[in-house]
Amino acid sequence: GQPAEETKASDGSLLGDPGHTPLSKKEGVKWQRPRLSRQALMRCCLIKWILSSTAPQGSDSSDSELELSTVRHQPEGLDQLQAQTKFTKKELQSLYRGFKNECPTGLVDEDTFKLIYSQFFPQGDATTYAHFLFNAFDADGNGAIHFEDFVVGLSILLRGTVHEKLKWAFNLYDINKDGYITKEEMLAIMKSIYDMMGRHTYPILREDAPAEHVERFFQKMDRNKDGVVTIEEFLETCQKDENIMSSMQLFENVI
Repeated sequence: GQPAEETKASDGSLLGDPGHTPLSKKEGVKWQRPRLSRQALMRCCLIKWILSSTAPQGSDSSDSELELSTVRHQPEGLDQLQAQTKFTKKELQSLYRGFKNECPTGLVDEDTFKLIYSQFFPQGDATTYAHFLFNAFDADGNGAIHFEDFVVGLSILLRGTVHEKLKWAFNLYDINKDGYITKEEMLAIMKSIYDMMGRHTYPILREDAPAEHVERFFQKMDRNKDGVVTIEEFLETCQKDENIMSSMQLFENVI
C-alpha cells in the first residue's frame, strides 16, 4: 500500500537504498515532503537525462546496476562538491559518469538543453524555456555549463531550502540579470513554460492564462508599485502567499 512506498521513498538517496528507513524516523518527518527521494529526483528531466546513459538500455535500472555505474569517475574536487551540494558522494559519482557520457567535453551548451527539453516535452515547443533555463544555470554567461555549475544548480532546485529555491527562481525570471524582474520578463518565462507544456496537455492554462497569471502575481509582488520586483519583494511575497508558493512548486515540475 501507500505508506510502505512513502517510507521507501524518504530515504533520500538518488541511488536508492530502500527499506532502511526505520518507521520511527518517518514519524518525525511527516510534515516534510519527501522531495529527496529517488522517485522525486527521477521526476527531474535533467537527472533523467544524465542517468539515462548510465542505465542499461531497456531495463528499469535497479539500484545495484546504478551503483555499478559509479566506477572510478572522479571529477576534480568531488569532496568539495559534496560540501557545496546536498548530494552524497555516490550520487555525485553517478551524476558525473552520466555527465561525461552525455557531454564528453565536460561542458553542456544551450543546444543540449533544447534537445533534452524537446525530448521530455514533445507536445510543445521547449526552445524558449530551455534557453531561459540554460541562462539561469550558466552563471557567468559564457555559453557553457561545467559539471560543477550543473550540480550546484540541481542541488538547489531539488534539495535546496525554500529560500534558496526562490532565489534561484528569481534569477531565472530576471532575464537580463539586472537585479529586477519586470512584468515583461515574468510574462516571457511564463509563456515559455506554457508553450513547452503544450496547450492541450495543460487544461488549467487557457490561451490568456499566462498574461492573467502574471498580472495577478505582479500586482502582489511589486509592493511599492514602481513597476519592477526586487529580490526582497519576490522573497517576501512568495513566502507569504500560498498560491504563489504552489505555483513555484508547479515550476519545479519543469526542471
